[in-house]
Amino acid sequence: MDQNQFNLFNLEAVRFHPFFCGVEPDSALSLLSLCEIRHFEKNEKMFKKDKPREGLLLMIEGLSEVFIRNESNDREEVLEVLQKGEMIGFSKLADLLGVSKPSMKNDVMVEVKAVSAVKVLYIPFEVVTRRWDDPAVRDYLLTQVAIRLRDIYTSLAEQVKLARDYGENDTIKIRVQDIMSEKVVAVTSVTTVQETARIMHEKRISSVLVIEREILKGIITERDMVSRVVAQGMPMTAAAQEIMTQNPLSISRFAFYYEAISMILLKGIKHLPVIEDSKVVGIVTLSDLLRKKSENVMKTIQKIEQADMDSLPMVKSAIYEVIGTLLRDRIPILKTFEIVTNLYDRLVLRIVELSIQKLEEIGRRKPCSFAFYQMGSSGREEQFILTDQDHFLVYEDDGDKENSYFAELGREITDNMEAAGYARCKGLMMCSEQKWRGSLAVWEERLRKWMLQSTNDNLLLAENLFSYRFITGSDKLHEMFENVVSNQMERSRIFLYQLAQIEREQLIPTLDHPIRSLFKLERKNIDMKKEVLFPYHHSLQILSLLHGNQSGTPIEKIDWLMNKRVFSEAFAQDLKEAVSHILTLYVNQRWQQVKSGNELTSIVSFTRLSTREKEELILSLKTLRELQGQVFAHFSL
Repeated sequence: MDQNQFNLFNLEAVRFHPFFCGVEPDSALSLLSLCEIRHFEKNEKMFKKDKPREGLLLMIEGLSEVFIRNESNDREEVLEVLQKGEMIGFSKLADLLGVSKPSMKNDVMVEVKAVSAVKVLYIPFEVVTRRWDDPAVRDYLLTQVAIRLRDIYTSLAEQVKLARDYGENDTIKIRVQDIMSEKVVAVTSVTTVQETARIMHEKRISSVLVIEREILKGIITERDMVSRVVAQGMPMTAAAQEIMTQNPLSISRFAFYYEAISMILLKGIKHLPVIEDSKVVGIVTLSDLLRKKSENVMKTIQKIEQADMDSLPMVKSAIYEVIGTLLRDRIPILKTFEIVTNLYDRLVLRIVELSIQKLEEIGRRKPCSFAFYQMGSSGREEQFILTDQDHFLVYEDDGDKENSYFAELGREITDNMEAAGYARCKGLMMCSEQKWRGSLAVWEERLRKWMLQSTNDNLLLAENLFSYRFITGSDKLHEMFENVVSNQMERSRIFLYQLAQIEREQLIPTLDHPIRSLFKLERKNIDMKKEVLFPYHHSLQILSLLHGNQSGTPIEKIDWLMNKRVFSEAFAQDLKEAVSHILTLYVNQRWQQVKSGNELTSIVSFTRLSTREKEELILSLKTLRELQGQVFAHFSL
């Protein structure tokens, strides 16, 4: 008996596969003597379109994908993804049966490549022929062909729909160079303010660049003219360098559209010089960007900044229009969150301003400095629709444990956020509630109690708190609050152990099955929020706290843990990609529910996912499960 044949026969993926199942050992070994094990590296072609098929491949380890190259855009359109136990090469089964039509010169054959390192069993058609008389094998092969055909039709239909829906609206392909103005108006550092103003007036432009020897030195805008010349009484003979904004932000001409609009919105600017090889080649403005796609963002910002008590409810619909545009244009989800978070932060800042103004109108003055924080999805910078409120207040110690001013301010903020579209938190985690506001000393005692008395309720409160993000108020007080939290955490390892114990009961599910078998499982769906996102956030939270970092968004925490060498660079990148995929599925479904007016749910049905989405979901869950494993390893759970 050949040892290699014996080893092949004893491989579980071979021995119990329907193709070999039930065959006597001697017969099986005879068949396997004609087969061979083949290995493929990641991205290596397993079947090429211009080479004839001589047999089937049985997947033993790894993942592979069947694709066809779209010559018009040089993109690979994935038709299906195959895993352990599945077979490749059915497209030439008709030749084996003698029922195929004569081959045409322009026949388009699909290709197959390894998604990861792959191990397969090559089964020549001679072996297939010898097994064809077995009714079980014949039924298995024909069933697999039928299922494969259904899945490929579904995949093609999905791709056609995407092409129809997005067409030329695919903003992701638009580069800054396609939008920018190449007519750059510039002055030198010594050009007078008067001459600069004359140039801006004659050219009807709202900004000029300050350039010396082809190097960008600064920028002067209409706002600079008003705030630095008119308001401060600077003489018109002053030099441009005295009023310019030095070292302005710039962007590459090859950057994408969404990168430019994100930078402009997040940094609060309206003019962005475009650079190539350290030289200015153009300028792009917020108006240019919005004129290319939509004016929704500009109108929304204006609505937020001009909002009063009566117009607050109108801001929500304006922000939703922006979200719809970003999702329709398939802006990467993490970049979408950055842009939308900026809009929501502007809204919350306006709400806090209006709340303070309301108290001032009735003679109530702020007695000391304060810091306002948001938690939950807003704290994580993952909010895209207005959901429950999650926020708290910290104020300076003034001897009054329950300061009446901040009690009123908390109620005003909560009321105004509700008017803007935020629902009241069912768990009452809002600064209108006494347990979610307090002086620095009160918060220190509150945290100490939560950590010493780690009941389920206190653990839940702490989990929510540690998603906090500073929104507005005193930077100095915020720093003091961070120190209080840090000092408490240094003495609370048992608290982290108990948080980890809770996570041990909430394992992220894995879907270690062939993709098509998802249709046959009793499990037909997955709750993205409860089963995936919550455990992911909590695991990341525990690891960050364990290594001395109590604040930051999830992406910031991943980067921080990578810099601390808790995560390898490769794992950090895998984690970001996994989270991005999960969030994309979650957000797109929730957004469709919002648009259709259906009940909001975080449950995603497998049958509504494309083949590629299922494959990415399986890999993403594996990565997040590995993150959980790192938490458990620290506490020997």
